[in-house]
Amino acid sequence: MKNLKPAAACIGTLLSASLVVGTGCSPSNTSTGTAATTTTTTEQATTAAAVPQPPVARKVPKELTTHGHTRTDNYYWLNERENPDVIAYLNAENEYTKQMMADTEDLQEKLFKEIVGRIKQTDESVPYKKNGYYYYTRFEAGKEYPIYARKKGSMQAAEEVMLNANERAEGLGYYSASGMNVSPNNRLVAFGEDTVSRRQYTIRFKDLQTGKILADRIPNTTGGAVWANDNKTVFYTMKDPALRSFKIFRHTLGTPSSQDKEVFHEGDETFSTFVYKTKSDKYIIIGSSSTVSQEYRYVDASNPTANFKVIQPRERGLEYDVDHFGDSFYIRTNKDGATNFKLMKTPVGKTTKTNWKEVIPHRADTFLEATEIFKDYLVLQERKNGLTQLRIKKWNDPKTDYYVDFGEEAYTASIGINPDFDSKVLRYNYSSLTTPVSTYDYNMETKQKTLLKEQEVVGDFNKNNYESKRIYATAKDGTKIPISLVYRKGLQLNGNNPTLLYAYGSYGISMNPGFNSGRLSLLDRGFVYAIAHIRGGQEMGRQWYEEGKMMKKKNTFTDFIDASEFLIQQKYTNPDKLFAQGGSAGGLLMGAIVNMRPDLYKGVHAAVPFVDVVTTMLDTSIPLTTGEFDEWGNPAEKPAYDYMLSYSPYDNVEKKEYPNMLVTTGLHDSQVQYFEPAKWVAKLREMKTDNNMLLLQTNMEAGHGGASGRFRPYRETALQYAFFLKLAGIKE
Repeated sequence: MKNLKPAAACIGTLLSASLVVGTGCSPSNTSTGTAATTTTTTEQATTAAAVPQPPVARKVPKELTTHGHTRTDNYYWLNERENPDVIAYLNAENEYTKQMMADTEDLQEKLFKEIVGRIKQTDESVPYKKNGYYYYTRFEAGKEYPIYARKKGSMQAAEEVMLNANERAEGLGYYSASGMNVSPNNRLVAFGEDTVSRRQYTIRFKDLQTGKILADRIPNTTGGAVWANDNKTVFYTMKDPALRSFKIFRHTLGTPSSQDKEVFHEGDETFSTFVYKTKSDKYIIIGSSSTVSQEYRYVDASNPTANFKVIQPRERGLEYDVDHFGDSFYIRTNKDGATNFKLMKTPVGKTTKTNWKEVIPHRADTFLEATEIFKDYLVLQERKNGLTQLRIKKWNDPKTDYYVDFGEEAYTASIGINPDFDSKVLRYNYSSLTTPVSTYDYNMETKQKTLLKEQEVVGDFNKNNYESKRIYATAKDGTKIPISLVYRKGLQLNGNNPTLLYAYGSYGISMNPGFNSGRLSLLDRGFVYAIAHIRGGQEMGRQWYEEGKMMKKKNTFTDFIDASEFLIQQKYTNPDKLFAQGGSAGGLLMGAIVNMRPDLYKGVHAAVPFVDVVTTMLDTSIPLTTGEFDEWGNPAEKPAYDYMLSYSPYDNVEKKEYPNMLVTTGLHDSQVQYFEPAKWVAKLREMKTDNNMLLLQTNMEAGHGGASGRFRPYRETALQYAFFLKLAGIKE
């Protein structure tokens, strides 16, 4: 945390009504055209009073010099989370947003009730069986948080409540439970709790026979605890001051956490570490991962005090992950140039890469995302032409090699929870832009598919009223960019449809075309919803990611712009009806496109946006920075600095017109610190030459994921939708 003390200025005087008129602030501390220190006529005063005026953050120049180049950051002081002036400024921005959106309050309430009204109040997940118990999560009507429960032997048995998160969350502004993990003897459950929204969890334990919470308390963890087979030893991951997962400890129940044994320290700040148990329950695995390489080590879960053995020492550029079956480790890897990954196996005890034998070869047109191993079958989750596919292979019958048929043009499918090696039934999840999330059991022998549950959408929802499709925009370099679309049937391509285009485009994370019942509130009001599968994600294979990172990051931004222009060319919409949305690294995308092509968009929502790229990546004390040099580049190196500087949204704000913008963040955000969007908005206020809306909404109780609970987050969704609808001229 920086300790720069801001000079005395006018923030405290302009907050109560979020007005700058008549505050006495000097003109140098106000944005051009948005404030005056005096009024000359009654008419001017009346007009000023009628139109809410935005808060104006004072300017405290801070010079930042790197590679002989100096940037002046006038709003650097906003990173002081504990400074009362900072809190006052954020509250003033919230008040201004409330005033500017006051005419949509009834609409927001209507949207909130619509969205929540589609959610089945009393609901539960599809149970899965493990170690003699059926596990599931259920919700009670009107309650914000889940109840984690199980039944012994069958679903007709008496329910055992493992954790009622509603009770644990009582009286708290934020609550998140994580990492529920039951001991091998079925008696104890470990779980993590975060009550601040910084993703720093305290691990607790509960005796499921007595119902008592044990005295053991392990703070500052990732939330998960992995049980050894002795039912008294757990392994967990500790975070450092920058919130990097950097150490693995071994804890014995009934002893103070201060006595826990450190078993691994990840000393390389570009790596993070984690721990898990293999599906076989035979081994505890510690992993270390950076953007471009991984390393794993293992210990027998029945001998938890033994020393961990390295599987394959880390090598830059060598990526792999590990599971276990029989007498072998199975390894998904990019070894020997397998850009889209291949599957290999190696005997336990002979684990270095010279012993790896190929099971599934590399394919240039198919990305191997994940695998699931059964006694008789191997399931491959693959991605081809931008869509996930599930491939079934029988170990002892090469002729049994086929794909599950899904029958839709744009969809998402994924391997579900499959804890049983001996099963011939694959549990998988399926969704599309028109099909609610569905859970299936698929008999790999008979190819019979059983729908266990399709998430119910309460009300008059009929998926046949909507249509989805996949189209392709052509980027400036000739690359075909997939776009997934959904809208109500009967859409006319007249260029006049309000359209919301969403994208992410970083870290190789694919934005799959899945269902969202909240989105119906836009579709039913005539919106087209579109997802641009831009480079930087992994929709079209690993190379898609490589072409949108590091020194090729600008492809992400130009792909989105080209997708926007294509939607306009194809007469789905026009610049006065086109809206854009992205969060986190997708918020960086939003910041880049409004600098590059502000004329294309009527309104933009940037959620928890990573917009001060250069300053953040130069500050290794900020969470996530050190582990991301291979994603964005290390600005300590001049070529990377220069390239980042050329697109960093905060550094490229100019005196020009910007679209209407809603920027949302959380005070306790551990992924993208709140001060990035706060500074960005302050600078935009200073520089922009238009009269369009610029709103900053900070959740003062939450972090990166927004409000906690089942329903409360939809208050934020309602605000976002009301912002789009207001700009589209839709009042109901």
